[in-house]
Amino acid sequence: MLDTLLGIKQKMGAVYISDRRLPVTWVKVDPCVITQIKHKDKNGYEAVQLGTGTRRTKKLTKPLQNHLKNVTTDNKSPRHIKEVRVEKDSELKVGDFIKLEDVFKKGDVIAVTGISKGKGFAGVVKRWGFAGGPKTHGQSDRERAPGSIGQRTTPGRVYKGKKMAGRMGSDQITVKGLTVIDIDLENNHIAVAGAVPGKTGGLIFIKKIREGEIKIEENNPVQVKDGENIKEKKAEKANETESNNVKDLEESQDVKVEIQNT
Repeated sequence: MLDTLLGIKQKMGAVYISDRRLPVTWVKVDPCVITQIKHKDKNGYEAVQLGTGTRRTKKLTKPLQNHLKNVTTDNKSPRHIKEVRVEKDSELKVGDFIKLEDVFKKGDVIAVTGISKGKGFAGVVKRWGFAGGPKTHGQSDRERAPGSIGQRTTPGRVYKGKKMAGRMGSDQITVKGLTVIDIDLENNHIAVAGAVPGKTGGLIFIKKIREGEIKIEENNPVQVKDGENIKEKKAEKANETESNNVKDLEESQDVKVEIQNT
């Protein structure tokens, strides 16, 4: 069975699990349609081509329209098309849909791959975390300078791979060991613990690594919506603690009265 689906990164939020607040990233995972199946004897490797999203078919090139003719409905075709490697020949066929609940469930451990945000041309302080030079001893204009980049006659050149200023971001990043916290089947959304690479609206790969060891109850977690004040939750917890302290104090006073009467 396929263990990878395509998703679109959404906004971040937070959930509560056993009075613990966790940051999560919501990812929209619509049913992925199989647009092509590649076999080892013909293509040299086993893979399944997935499509997600929608766009108007007439906007596509003629070769791409012909390629997607078996999965085109109502003059609409998949917007994103990506390949996913598989270990062996599966029973899937072109036109089948892989849904979110077919692959993932709460507590699963996953790996997310995406293209990181592009930062443009960046200096060494921002790109590599260099400390820069001191302001003292006449170096007030060298705060963010890279400093020396090589030696003298030997070797007489700058080593390949030297950390210097340059283009930052727009790289393929994979974050492993994330956990599926919640699944919203009605809206095809999945909540992933922590941050995932890429910008909002970017395409990402979600791969299932193994079954999760964390058991998440059906009533947990509770999503923290936009604008919800976390201070209210803290105030409720403080009120509960105060009421418990008052109750303990009353019980202790009753005990003192009984001792005096005896």
